[in-house]
Amino acid sequence: MHIIVCIKQILNPDIASTVFRVDEKAKRVIPLPGLSPVISPFDAQAVEAAMRIKDTGVDGVKITVMTMGPEGARTVLKAGLAMGADEGVLLADDAFEDSDATTTARVLAAAIRKTGDADLILTGRQAADGDDGIVGLGIAELLGRPAITFAKDIQSMNGTVRVIRVLEDGFETMEAPLPAVVTVAHEIGKPRYSSLRETMRAAKKPVHALTATDLGLDPRKIGSAGARRILERLYVPVNTTECEFIDGGTPEGTAAKLAQRLREVEAI
Repeated sequence: MHIIVCIKQILNPDIASTVFRVDEKAKRVIPLPGLSPVISPFDAQAVEAAMRIKDTGVDGVKITVMTMGPEGARTVLKAGLAMGADEGVLLADDAFEDSDATTTARVLAAAIRKTGDADLILTGRQAADGDDGIVGLGIAELLGRPAITFAKDIQSMNGTVRVIRVLEDGFETMEAPLPAVVTVAHEIGKPRYSSLRETMRAAKKPVHALTATDLGLDPRKIGSAGARRILERLYVPVNTTECEFIDGGTPEGTAAKLAQRLREVEAI
């Protein structure tokens, strides 16, 4: 059984908001010097889901972690390999620059198609930077495979995948024939820590690099050229707070003035 987990490199979401910067003219987030990007937390949970399937003893499970990004994205591949994945695939090409969810899904689907033997494709429920939640379903649509979203538990048996998925008011169990695509919810739990042994082994595991030419992709349909998203503005919201003290002399008087003031600003 071959499981491909699609992961993404993002700016560390735990950085302090006071140091987060945006170049509004270029509409880009400014990288912080000395701070390495990390694997999107939802994608790390997708790797964890794949490892749990492998841990159940399913015969011949092979896990591939795949990412699209610059050469530096090898770092997040190594993170997935250190968690226990068997190999990595790096999709790196200048033609992939400024991709949106549509063109990202197109590149990933082409790379998955090239492998020819993926039984199960896992993604995070969404990327922790853009929060779109589109790429996983885009891959399923492009490959013509069934998709199940927001999984908190995944089991593979007899050529099917059984998923317990998260609803707003509970859970439901669904099954789909393999090959299939599943997006993983954070309810699956924390990803495992990488042991020193696995981290050392990760350095020796293979990472294959593929370009747009390798995948036979039309440059007009990928990256910024094929993107459907129109980014109007990128900025850090400015929060201003105004505080007004109300003194009515007595608790009753203060309450009456407060109620009057709330009516004036249409808060009640």
